[in-house]
Amino acid sequence: MASIFVETPSGPYLVECERGVLRRAGELIRALGPSTGVSILTSPRVWKRWGGPLRKRIAATHGNPAASVFLFPDGERAKTLATLEKVCRGLAASRLDRRGIVVAVGGGVVGDVAGFAAASYLRGVRLVHIPTTLVAQVDSAIGGKTGVNLPEGKNLVGAFFQPALVLVDPEVLCTLPARQYRSGIYEVIKYAVLGDRHLFEFLENRMEPVLRQDRAALDWVLPRCIGAKAQIVSRDERESGPREALNLGHTFGHGLESLTRYRRFLHGEAVGWGLIAAARLAVAIDWLPREEADRVEALVRQVGPLPALPRIPPARWIAAMRADKKARGGRLRFILPHQIGEVRAAENVPERSLTRVLAGLAAREGHGLSLGGKRRG
Repeated sequence: MASIFVETPSGPYLVECERGVLRRAGELIRALGPSTGVSILTSPRVWKRWGGPLRKRIAATHGNPAASVFLFPDGERAKTLATLEKVCRGLAASRLDRRGIVVAVGGGVVGDVAGFAAASYLRGVRLVHIPTTLVAQVDSAIGGKTGVNLPEGKNLVGAFFQPALVLVDPEVLCTLPARQYRSGIYEVIKYAVLGDRHLFEFLENRMEPVLRQDRAALDWVLPRCIGAKAQIVSRDERESGPREALNLGHTFGHGLESLTRYRRFLHGEAVGWGLIAAARLAVAIDWLPREEADRVEALVRQVGPLPALPRIPPARWIAAMRADKKARGGRLRFILPHQIGEVRAAENVPERSLTRVLAGLAAREGHGLSLGGKRRG
């Protein structure tokens, strides 16, 4: 479908987006240059489905008996410093040296942990991403953000570390559970709202084919989102300017994930709620016409029912968002839509407006359970 070039100060690389590209993974990794070994980092579930053939292809093209493999859980609760240590110790046990290559095979959690390990182990070894979820294919595998969570907040420890290669194969999405696949569509909607009105209109009119993974629809959407991410990252590697736009929906979403201890929402689902909250907040401060916000919310809801919000007191949600790494001096900073296809940063949002939006979400969308799990009388 497409070879998409990403050029950053840290170095250029290609995102190869093509059906069946996994069958060429060995030769494409070998084309990066000589290596002394390959270590595959992945989760047990992904390894069971894709690991054996991938390992054989890498071994066949590298002249090695086999690549070493280290498995770790792929849930958000496993994205910790403890997991990072285990992964790095696994790399040390496999005797990977500075001329070796780490291959991350999995979704966003695997990519974030493996990327941080590659950035940290021996102060940096080459990294290849093979994303197997829609969220990772259109977003997290591209751009060099790596990291793990702390109890105080999401992605608070990490590094910017660009991969040497990204291999995106739409065929692997057919094995995703339906909920995981739908979760990725919210990230696709994010790209439409922040900078691509044509993509937004396409999704409004063609959501059903996208949901059933229609080949033509998916082959149009994937390169478009990857190309948008590549353009933004090439202009702003370390989120000092234009890259902030990619945080649309994420300040709300990260707070929601943290408050629910990463147990209720998949990342994309939290972003879906974040997109609704961002659109409503933009209306509340007179940035976005209500009819545009209604279109954003309607598109999010076309994907399917989101997990219900717990009844979160606005003050708690706001406190969780203040812990987000995008806050500045404790002041919240939001990316909000100004119109469909354009977003802007807002730092001095009146807390009254924010509280009213969050209270409205909780009142209309909450399912009657508090965060502690007790039903209110």
